[in-house]
Amino acid sequence: MEYNVVELSSSEKEVEIKLQYDEIKKEIEDEVKKQSKKIQVPGFRKGKVPVSMLKKMYGNALEYEASEKIANSFFWKVAEENQFKPIGQPTMTDLKFDPEKELFFKVKYETIPVLNVKDYKGLSFDIPDLVAGDEEVEKEIDYIRKSNKTLEDANEILDNNFIIDAEVILTERNGEKISEAKPEKMQIDLTADGVAKEIVDNAKNKKVGENFFFSFKDEHTHKIEDGTEEVHKEEYTYQVNVIGIKKIVLPELNEDLIKKATKDKVSTEPELKEEIRKDIQNYYNQRTEELVRGKLVGEIVKNNDFVPPKSLVNNILEEYVKSEEEQSKKSKYPFNKEESRKRLLNSAENEVKWYLIKSEIQKSENITVTDDEIKELAEKEAEKIGIPVDKLINYYKTSNQSERLLDQKLFDFLKSNNTINKVHPEKLKVKQEAVNE
Repeated sequence: MEYNVVELSSSEKEVEIKLQYDEIKKEIEDEVKKQSKKIQVPGFRKGKVPVSMLKKMYGNALEYEASEKIANSFFWKVAEENQFKPIGQPTMTDLKFDPEKELFFKVKYETIPVLNVKDYKGLSFDIPDLVAGDEEVEKEIDYIRKSNKTLEDANEILDNNFIIDAEVILTERNGEKISEAKPEKMQIDLTADGVAKEIVDNAKNKKVGENFFFSFKDEHTHKIEDGTEEVHKEEYTYQVNVIGIKKIVLPELNEDLIKKATKDKVSTEPELKEEIRKDIQNYYNQRTEELVRGKLVGEIVKNNDFVPPKSLVNNILEEYVKSEEEQSKKSKYPFNKEESRKRLLNSAENEVKWYLIKSEIQKSENITVTDDEIKELAEKEAEKIGIPVDKLINYYKTSNQSERLLDQKLFDFLKSNNTINKVHPEKLKVKQEAVNE
């Protein structure tokens, strides 16, 4: 037997195997006998037709059919003896059988690539320095007051602290009058973030029974049949008939409101501001951690790029697509499976790449999770959640908690071995814009 392995990529190989007829003669004969037992010929009982007669009737057809099964069997024998360790389903790409002489075939298969991971230490990159400021705190206080607002009937809109009960009618499209548009009743909150400044300005000093106008410009691009993009521009003009006005009355930020908003956690304005600042900063810290992880993964994958095994990528991709399909059903949005697969393919490839790369880093740096570390975590958590330590340890060992601990240890290691520069968001934005120019 002769064989040769051709490396098609870091994760895909093709083995060529040549067998002399003498090496497979017994297997061919045994397989032909098995097939002959299934053949019915008039004048003979099923399975009792002489092989010599079948050979006259079918020529070498039975041997050809047998050769494919034997090729498959020999591939796995060669794979086991030579530690090929194929993953997924190998594919036979070529089969040539010359009766009485030789059998030649090729099999393409995937393996976990052997990676020599490098350049995962000594990296330097910038991330925004996210710090909770006074402006964010005041916005949250405004939200608390608005959430507890009361409304009073009014006859005139004096500023933006009003809600309008309105009848809105489309009057023009691209300068052309529309005569049969149906009015639509809606409520316009002039304090809402999404309300156009033109609406707020034009509504000022209007009374019940009066009206005002505002315009809306729709400009976007969309693809046409030949694949090119076309700019779509339209301008609409609306008439707003004021049929009711309510003044927004915001409550005083007193002890009662603060206790209500915090469920009696704090009672004074300084305490409230401090709690809000802490909450915002915790959110920013979480965002920062996600940004650091994303940067580290992106840079390390870029420095160690390779072609990931398609079978593993397809497994991850199917999970992504299935999850997106389930979400679309819940939200009742249309779902295109093929479009989803194309859009999510890159993410699936990167997930497989990172999984294989991080496994190699963990081996190289001897990053592991010990039983003592699992016990330590269980002791910390047991008191909080009211579960005995031994049961919590068993749960951690049978769930993926160990994997999460290992993942965190890896990122702690990477963060300590790379330089992460925190830069003011505005300065970072200017820096990135300069790089992109």
